[in-house]
Amino acid sequence: MSLDVGSVAPDFTLKSQHGEDITLSSFRGERNVVLVFFPFAFSGICASELGEIRDNPDVFEGAGAQVLAVSCDHFFANRAFSDRDGYTFPILSDFWPHGEVARAYGTFNDDAGAPNRGTYVIDREGLVRWKVQVGIGDRRDLSDYRTALAELS
Repeated sequence: MSLDVGSVAPDFTLKSQHGEDITLSSFRGERNVVLVFFPFAFSGICASELGEIRDNPDVFEGAGAQVLAVSCDHFFANRAFSDRDGYTFPILSDFWPHGEVARAYGTFNDDAGAPNRGTYVIDREGLVRWKVQVGIGDRRDLSDYRTALAELS
């Protein structure tokens, strides 16, 4: 099932790399959310993409957006990954039930047992305003995020 632009973003609560519960709907009325699914902690493309987000906070902060990255790795693995690479945004664990949130967003890859690379820009009202989905081996482009977030203003 694919999630269409204009749909209400499925709500969820997942553990961050620090063991804290993060609920998507807690950002409603306050901030836009950039929800970034990635397949595997410690993998090259994932580290590169998340590093690009880390290194360009102005793209997200200027749009009043909170980045939430999601993998199916356990939150302990996400903590080690985050500590190693200095990520300052929440890295959420969709570990159990395995991939439940990725499935709700239509980005879970059953063959890999992990999400494809899917990004969803969710506005302050909780609506999906933009999305991109690419395969596990493909990169997303930061300039696409910049364009999508500019349209929220």
